[in-house]
Amino acid sequence: MKNTMHLLLLLNFCSIAVIGQKLTLGSQSFELKNITGSIATLNGENVLKIQRDLKVLPFDVKNLGSTVDEPTYAKLTDLDFENGAIEVKMLSRIQDPSPFAAAQGFIGVAFRIDGNDSAYESIYLRPKVGRSDNQLFRNKTVQYYSYPDYKFDRLRKEANDMYETTVPVDINEWITMRIEVIGQKAYMFINDAKYSNFIVEKMKGKTTHGSIALWVDIGTIGFFKDLKVTRKQR
Repeated sequence: MKNTMHLLLLLNFCSIAVIGQKLTLGSQSFELKNITGSIATLNGENVLKIQRDLKVLPFDVKNLGSTVDEPTYAKLTDLDFENGAIEVKMLSRIQDPSPFAAAQGFIGVAFRIDGNDSAYESIYLRPKVGRSDNQLFRNKTVQYYSYPDYKFDRLRKEANDMYETTVPVDINEWITMRIEVIGQKAYMFINDAKYSNFIVEKMKGKTTHGSIALWVDIGTIGFFKDLKVTRKQR
């Protein structure tokens, strides 16, 4: 690659103001989309805490394919991302009581989000099954999807689980996720792995650039810190 431009975005969680549906942390601002959010103290650190807002965006347990894998995230404003790397530390807990009995601590990252939140790419985790004694469950720990046309259920039917895999993670522990995006490919690394844990050989979406967001889904309390974004020009 040539003409490489790096932009490092570090989130300062020590300074925050809440204005309507936005969170401002240091010099960085997040727009809340179908979630509730705040700054919480966890293990002595200030972190971003978000949950899906079921009053704004309900779900139907009998029709999950149409009501999950939705734009439920805190979106970083004033950023246009095409290629490069996204790294963040995240921790998920399951709500108690949970609105969804099969909640797995759904947590991850969305990227190349278009201007009106109508299309984007995403990779997320189901940490509760990451160390399950059932190998079939473990194989569902990682999920790629492309909103709006290729959610988890369609990909399972049409792609023979090519867009899911296993990583040894769990709920209530910090997980470092790094996603490297190059053209139509995405590589995911967990907890400083030397080699990628997961590859999306050809992303399904039509968006080629856009914003980045921190994502959760039903029954999940998500905590995030230390977001870093490096943009590269191809």
